[in-house]
Amino acid sequence: MGERKAFQTDKAAVTGGPYAQAIIHDGCIYVSGQGAVDPETNKIRLGTVEEEAELALRNLKIILEEAGSSLKKTLKVTVYLLDMEEFARFNGVYRKYFGEHLPARTCIQAACLPFETRVEIDAIAHL
Repeated sequence: MGERKAFQTDKAAVTGGPYAQAIIHDGCIYVSGQGAVDPETNKIRLGTVEEEAELALRNLKIILEEAGSSLKKTLKVTVYLLDMEEFARFNGVYRKYFGEHLPARTCIQAACLPFETRVEIDAIAHL
């Protein structure tokens, strides 16, 4: 069994919470939940579901690429939406990022997300 290693990049949003931005283990990267945080300013940017999905997916993409993976190598995604009425609008942004390389996915309506955001996304990808 391989060694577990924390991974962090300053190119994506860094929240400073008590968790790793990502963990690398046995040829996979496990990325913690990404939300509506601007990767350039590290500030939360509340907005429409599309705007928040864009930020969350941009952060996810940056973390994966900095670790040597990519969205194309993503195996599983979990999406937390504040309002399932926004599901179709979220999917428009999601499809832009994943294209035809769609991973397995679960989408859950959350009663509340951190900092009053509308979207949070975590993922597992192969390196």
